[in-house]
This record gives sequence, structure tokens and C-alpha cells, in this order.
Amino acid sequence: MANPPSAVPPARSLTRVLGQSEHVQGLVEAAAEELSTANGELKNELDDGTTAPGVENALEMSEAAEGKVREASEKLTVVNEALKVEVADRHRLEGQLAEASQQGAVDRHAALHDPLTGLANRTLFLDRLEHGLAQARRQKWQVAVLFADLDQFKAINDTHGHDAGDQVLRAVAERLTSHARSDDTISRFGGDEFLYLMTDVHDDGSIERLVQKVMKGLEVPCDLGVGGRAVSLRIKASFGVAVFPRDGTSAEGLIRSADAAM
Repeated sequence: MANPPSAVPPARSLTRVLGQSEHVQGLVEAAAEELSTANGELKNELDDGTTAPGVENALEMSEAAEGKVREASEKLTVVNEALKVEVADRHRLEGQLAEASQQGAVDRHAALHDPLTGLANRTLFLDRLEHGLAQARRQKWQVAVLFADLDQFKAINDTHGHDAGDQVLRAVAERLTSHARSDDTISRFGGDEFLYLMTDVHDDGSIERLVQKVMKGLEVPCDLGVGGRAVSLRIKASFGVAVFPRDGTSAEGLIRSADAAM
């Protein structure tokens, strides 16, 4: 029966075992060489006829031990070669798993984010909004949804081309993000529409301050490179705000209310 994935040792563990096995093999080979040297000296003494009785038997036993040690060394060599193959296979498998995991993370990110701006897409925004509403109901918080629709965006595309329009959308995304808190979510909801989710809201004043910051940030001239020439555009947008629970109690209801408030 195959080992479960959790029971399979990682490559680094096999590498450590291989190192220990090769160290033992080195000790065994050194012992075999020492036995060989000692046996050679005993043979010389036997040839000279100067050895004590029983030395010949001791030599036979020593030579037998040397043979066993060399046999053990040869078997260790086979084991170590097999371990080297296993280590190489395990490294390759771990590399493939890491690559697959990384690709999975890339795919998950692509499924939940707008490819042009990198902002949350409609699916991720709705999920974050539902989560924010669940927390707000438990904690008695407010949740605000800010709807922003760029003014005369079609004219930018018609006059300067879609590349200029894409630059504007990316600039808007960066400016909206610059005002975001760690728990807030900004989404390109579609086309030139953006949504800003503000959670844990305690008063209308904080919402008004955010809207003012966003409006001022967007009004800063946007410098574009269009067909090798510099173009400066002033971006304007219409804003609408809806607050839970005053303007709606569901994700769809809040978004509709924010849209209508524009």
C-alpha cells in the first residue's frame, strides 16, 4: 500500500539520510583498507616463518572479515546510488508541486481581480460586502458603499483612444487605493464604474471625509502618454453613497441605492 502524502519524506530528509549513509560507507571502506593492510603484514610474517602458532588461523578469520566488510561497502554503494535517484526524483516532484501551487494562486487571483487595474472584481467585491454586512449585523456597525462613475469617459476613448482610457482607469484605481484603509475594498465593478466598500463605519462624518478626499484626489490632472505625446486630463466623477442599514440591508440593495444616489 502506498504511503499517504504526509508520510512521504521530503527531499531534504532524504538528502540528510543519503549524507549519513555515504559517511558510513566511507567508514566501512576505511575499515576494509585497514584490514587489508593488516592482513598483508600477517602474510609477510607467515612467509618469513617468524610468527607464533595460531597466526595462520587468525589471518584466515581476518581475511574473512575483510571480505564481509568489502561486501557491505559494495551493498552500501548500491543503496546510496538508489538514494541519489530518489533524491533527484523527489526534488523534481517538489518543484512540480510548488509550480502547480504557484499557478493555482495565480489562477485564483486572476479569477477575483480585474486584469487591467488589479482591483477586486465584481465577484470578490460582493463576497467582501456580504462578509462586511454579516460583521456589521453582529457588531452593530455601519457599512458604506461608495459608487463612482467617471464623467465623459467615452469622450476620452473617442478623442484619445482606448490606450488613454486604460491609463485613466489605472490612474483612478491607484488614487482610490491610496485612500483605502486595510479593511476596505475597492472594485472596478465594470467599465468606468468603481465601488468602494468602507466597513466599521461609526458616523456619517467619516464617510463624508472619505468622499471629499477621493474627489480631490481624482481632480488632480492625469498625465498620459498618447502616441508619443504628453496629454494632461482632468478626471471628474459622479459619486453616490449608501449606508447600511439606513439605505439598504442587502448587498444588492446597497449597491442600487448608491447608484441611485449619484
